[in-house]
Amino acid sequence: MSDALPLTGEHLALDLVNTRPAGGDLLAAPQDLHIWLGLQAERFPEARDLAAAGPDAAGLAAVRAVREHTARSLDRVRHGERPPADALAALNQAQRAAPAVAELGWNGEAVTLTRRRTGPPEARAAAWLAEAAAGLLADPSAARVRQCEADDCVMLFLPAHPRRRWCSAARCGNRVRVARHYQRRKPPNG
Repeated sequence: MSDALPLTGEHLALDLVNTRPAGGDLLAAPQDLHIWLGLQAERFPEARDLAAAGPDAAGLAAVRAVREHTARSLDRVRHGERPPADALAALNQAQRAAPAVAELGWNGEAVTLTRRRTGPPEARAAAWLAEAAAGLLADPSAARVRQCEADDCVMLFLPAHPRRRWCSAARCGNRVRVARHYQRRKPPNG
């Protein structure tokens, strides 16, 4: 993974799209996907297991394809337009490649229900992420997704507050405020 830290904590589908910042690709190698899945371990049930299994090149390619189709679809949906039919079909296919199964178990006190993905290991992470993308794209809140207002940032976020302007106050917000402060304090001839 590059020196850039991935932005996490948004909707899982946005976190995935945000692994492609302006300066490069945070999912350039299978090891990068391993690290990113580790960061997402609390977000979806199998992330920790998938990270531990060590994603391979096929798994990385499947996740990157889901990221591309999600980004294309989301760009259209957030502008009130119809998403590309091929992107929606690809997200559906990614989910079908590793179907979800609700497994019943017993924890010693009660019956438990755990969702798992079946299918080849290289398809499971992509299937979970395609499902997250489907959930976001079908949610009316997708129209509120914004791009960070910092000049050199392409990160997306779903604002909890209507006045939010940056992907991260600590990341871009602080940088923009410091630049504005510098411009106000800059000598007229300097």
